[in-house]
This record gives sequence, structure tokens and C-alpha cells, in this order.
Amino acid sequence: MIVSHRATAMDGEILEQLTGMAVFVHVVDAGSFTAAAQRLGLNKSAVSKHITRLETRLSTRLLHRTTRALSLTEAGQLLYDSAAQSMGALEEARLALSNMNAEPRGALRVTAPVSFGRLCIAPLVPEFLARHPQLKLRLTLLDRVVDLADEGYDLAIRVSSRLADNLVARPIGKVSYLLCASPGYLARHGRPRRPADLAQHNCLYYGTGDFGNHWTFVRRKGGEREVVPVTSNFVVNSSEVICDALFSDVGIGLLPVYTVRQAVADGRLTQLLAGWEVVGPFGSAAHAVWLPTRHLPPKVRLFVDYLVEKMSGRN
Repeated sequence: MIVSHRATAMDGEILEQLTGMAVFVHVVDAGSFTAAAQRLGLNKSAVSKHITRLETRLSTRLLHRTTRALSLTEAGQLLYDSAAQSMGALEEARLALSNMNAEPRGALRVTAPVSFGRLCIAPLVPEFLARHPQLKLRLTLLDRVVDLADEGYDLAIRVSSRLADNLVARPIGKVSYLLCASPGYLARHGRPRRPADLAQHNCLYYGTGDFGNHWTFVRRKGGEREVVPVTSNFVVNSSEVICDALFSDVGIGLLPVYTVRQAVADGRLTQLLAGWEVVGPFGSAAHAVWLPTRHLPPKVRLFVDYLVEKMSGRN
């Protein structure tokens, strides 16, 4: 019991000292005892007592008092710098916790690539909105890099290995690629047995100009790596258009799994070179990216967490 009483007394002293420091910071910020008292909802004498007790406990004068102004002593300046920083950190923590516990509301503006957004993001939206009925999601599908600040987006989904250094990025899911063609094309042109054989085929690639005209393969057993230059009579910046061209027996395509998964499953397309891992032109992961901020808005954090929950482990 003696220890308990001592602990209680010590806790009381610590609490009183912390209160005194908080009052001291308010006095310095306000510039006078009277102004600080008004901010704190105390009378001037109570504020003065807090400062006097703090100086007594610390055995040093913190403020030079005159009838016209207050000024900090050297010790007072040292204490103010430290206490103000600590109070600022506590306020930031309080705001962060408040945001964490608050039900998100308002509009959440998100942009994503057209195919990935339509096939992977859009199907997840209904459940997310059901979980958070106060939110309104504005999803814009664009196959270009969006300037989040200039165009007013909260979040962007990027399927790329090249992410801007001035953005915060979090992986939300894996992106794998398949080499495939239609049974009709393979019946007429034969099936490649190794990556080098692709030189004899019409290989539809994503991009403009010569972007994407080198495909990289790594053998699953042994790690052998081959980079193959490919040629095509049709280049387009849409994976879904390439997929449609494959259905029409135009050539062989290298596409994200999410674009061709169903077509391979139902036999409209055939996977090729299954013993080789394809290194896709846009990297192996999808990322959520946003502008750096001290406190990430709850609506952004919740949507990113939700995407990770739903997409982790998918291809």
C-alpha cells in the first residue's frame, strides 16, 4: 500500500507538471497571461499559479515579467522549444486517431488504367460502397499518367514498374502475364516451342512505335533468360483490343492474366511456353499511389486497405 500511495503521489506530480508545461506554452504563444487565460477558459490568477508552480518545481525562472510584455529566459526558451514540439506531436496523434475512428464520407476520386480498372477495380466497388455508405466513389479510367495534384485525384492505380519518386506507393496485387494465341492461329502457323521461335510469328504488342517490341522470358527451371525481338503488323495501346485481335486469329499476344484468364479457361485462347515465366512490360505489381501527406485521409486509407484485402494473391 505504501508503494501504491507513493505511485499515486508521483502520478499526481507528473500530471501537474505536464499541465503546467501546457499552460506555459499557451502563455508564450498568446503573449500574455490574460490572452492565455481566455484561450484556456481559466482566470488569470489560475494561469499565473500554474507558471509559478512550474518554475518552483524546475527551480528556475522561465519568464521575465514586466507590466507591458513577457519574454523568455534562456531556460524558458529551452523548455518552450521542447514542450511545444511535444504538444504538437500529441495533437497530430490525436487528429490521426480521430480520423482513424471517423466514418469516412464525401467523394473519393480515383483513377486507374482502362483495362485494369474495368476488369479488376470496378467489380470490387459495390462491396466497398456497401461497407461505407457515406462515401461516393468517382472512378475515372484513363490510359495515361495523371497528375494527382493538378487534376484533383485522391488516389491513382498504376500498373507500372516506373513510379514517380514524389508519390507514396503501396503494392495492392500481383500482375502476371501470359503468352497466348487462338487455336485457329496455331493450327495455321504452328506452335512456338521456345522463345526464339517467336521470330517466325506475328506478335501483337502493346504500345506505340517500337515500345514493347522486345519480350523477356525466364525459364522456370534453371533460370535461363531470353530476350526476344518481335515484329507485328498491329500495334495498339489497349490490351483488350489485342485480346479481340487474338480471337480473330491475327497473331500471338503477351497480355496480363486478368485480361485473358477467362478466355484461356474456356478454350478460346491457348497458353504458350508455359515452362517460361514472362517478364511483363509494365512490371509485376499493381500499386496504389497518392501524394505525400502527414495524415492520410481515412477514405483513401480504407480504399487502399480494401484493395489489398481483395487483390492480394491474385494475378
